[in-house]
Amino acid sequence: MRYVQLRAFHHVAIHGGFSRAAEKLHLTQPALSDQVRKLEEEYDVILFNRRKKQVTLTPAGRRLLEVTHRFFEVETQALELLSESRALSAGTLRIVADSAMHLLHILQPFRMRYPKVRLSLRAGNSQEVFDALFNYEADVGVLGEAPQTRDMEVVRLSTTPMVAFAAVGSEAARASSLTLRQLTRFPLVLREPGSKTREKLEAAARRAGVELTAAIEAEGREAIREIVASGAGVGIVSEAEFGHDPRIVKIPLAGEMLAMDEALICLRERASGKLVKAFMEMAGEIAAEKNPAAST
Repeated sequence: MRYVQLRAFHHVAIHGGFSRAAEKLHLTQPALSDQVRKLEEEYDVILFNRRKKQVTLTPAGRRLLEVTHRFFEVETQALELLSESRALSAGTLRIVADSAMHLLHILQPFRMRYPKVRLSLRAGNSQEVFDALFNYEADVGVLGEAPQTRDMEVVRLSTTPMVAFAAVGSEAARASSLTLRQLTRFPLVLREPGSKTREKLEAAARRAGVELTAAIEAEGREAIREIVASGAGVGIVSEAEFGHDPRIVKIPLAGEMLAMDEALICLRERASGKLVKAFMEMAGEIAAEKNPAAST
């Protein structure tokens, strides 16, 4: 087994095909295919299903990818250790967040301290945040609840109550507050399955013996906001994410206190990476300043 063969397999797996992997590695596609073929032949194993133009991992390929993820992450950390100044002056930090709102107070200070670091930010629900981290597609993530797992390093950012919201002038908007049972009177506009906001709401409803059903299900907070603003129903959101929109009204939830505990997380095995460590440490410093009780 050679390094170039493992590297060829790894890039084909993460890029989903031979042509994209060849471009990434600056190789010809035949040369890359030959490296993967030799690896498969040497160990008498099939790592990819090759059907027409589609390439998918076999069970053996998926297991090997778990190993090569760790292998090449260690290689990255070794390179960062040997070139620390370069990692903090020319690297890229990939962030996936269930809501970018919780990072706004961190991004600017981080950019000021490390102006040459490129930040890449994308949105995703809680499940997508986990998937991106475990698949090494992101370096750090933001979740609506601190995970109870030893695989993650955690910095708690904030705790904010959940609220309902509705279009100005609607029946729901005239309520001073709404209980979970009262929510059943209105069409609910909820996030897709995998959303921590939705999971918490539905769990509280079950405890209260209330059945809440989504009249409209949409992906992403912006889509929910636009649907609710049109008057199509009532949405649920963390108060910190409510923002300022003259088209909608915030409505407190009465009864059981429902809150979102936003947390910044990364894989424990990646926490020592220079960029990840720098970002997590800054987030912890800022969280401690805002709330002395905050802890990692």
